[in-house]
Amino acid sequence: MPRLPLTTERLALFGTLLATFGELHPACDHWVQGSKTASRKRLYGEDLVHADGSPAAPDSARPTMTTSALGRRAVACHVASYTAVQLGATVAITRAFGYRVTPTALLVGAAINASTHAAIDRGAVLLWLAKKTGKSGYIEHCKAARVDDDGKATSELTGPGSAWMELDAALHRAIGIGAAAVTTWLTTRPCARR
Repeated sequence: MPRLPLTTERLALFGTLLATFGELHPACDHWVQGSKTASRKRLYGEDLVHADGSPAAPDSARPTMTTSALGRRAVACHVASYTAVQLGATVAITRAFGYRVTPTALLVGAAINASTHAAIDRGAVLLWLAKKTGKSGYIEHCKAARVDDDGKATSELTGPGSAWMELDAALHRAIGIGAAAVTTWLTTRPCARR
C-alpha cells in the first residue's frame, strides 16, 4: 500500500489519537473508575486507616497506611485502569484502520496522559492552577447540590455538576492535545518511518 503524504498522514493520525484520547476520558472517569476509587483519590492526611478506608488504631493487627497513602493508592488504581483502556483502544483503533503507532510513541503519549491525570486528580495541582488563573471563585461558587434519603441538602465541591469537575475534564482534554501531538510526531518522524 502506498504511503500517504507526510502532512496528510500526520493530520490523520493526530485526529484519530485526539478523538480516542478525548472521547475515552469521560468513559474512563465515569464508567471504568470505581466509586470507592473516585471518593478516595483526593484524600490527604496523616490519620491511620486500613486499606478499606476504615480508621485504624496505632496498634492495629491489620496493615495500615495514612489517609494520604490511601489517596495515592486510589489515584494510582484509577490511572492504571484509564491508561490500560487508552492504550488498548489506541492500538485497536489504529490497527483497525491499518496503521501502526510505534511502541515508543504509544508509551510516551500514554505516560503524558497518565502522569498528568494522576497529578490533576489528586487535586492539589488543579487547585493551584485554579488559583493562578483566577478560577478559585468559580470552584467555590459552582458546587453540586446533593439531597440524602432524609431530604437534607448538602453541597459538594468536586463531584458531578461542579465547576471542579468541569475544569478537571477541560484540563485533561487540553493535555490530550499535547499527548496526541507528541505521539504523532514520534510515530511519523523520519527515523521512525518504516
